[in-house]
Amino acid sequence: MMTANKMLVRRYFEEVLSAGNLALIDTLISPSYVSHYPAGYELGGGPEDVRQIVTSVRRAFPNVHFTVEDVIAEDDTVVCRWTFRGEQEGDFMGIPASGKKATVMGIAVYRVANGQIVEAWFTWDALGLMRQLDEE
Repeated sequence: MMTANKMLVRRYFEEVLSAGNLALIDTLISPSYVSHYPAGYELGGGPEDVRQIVTSVRRAFPNVHFTVEDVIAEDDTVVCRWTFRGEQEGDFMGIPASGKKATVMGIAVYRVANGQIVEAWFTWDALGLMRQLDEE
């Protein structure tokens, strides 16, 4: 089961986040999905929560690529250390399109049940991203 859970999370990063396959969200994300973001904002949960985030990121960084650096699984929990790389071509978190390239690292912890992601916690270098996009 741990291998299946790790493959599920890798598939999410590769096919949804990096490739932009929004149709796959309903397959990989549970209708009862709950996310926990570092800024504390709430988008309402479920697949629509993920769709909003992915759309926002990909609108600002159309060439975004997430590299999965490490994946560790135990029981129903999968931890993923990732690197985000992209060039900002649209507004993102209040910063207008800059054309600048950015690289950011983060960690996500996922809880998986019945072959779907049901809960997630995120931590990432948001300040580092803002600095890269806002540099003169």
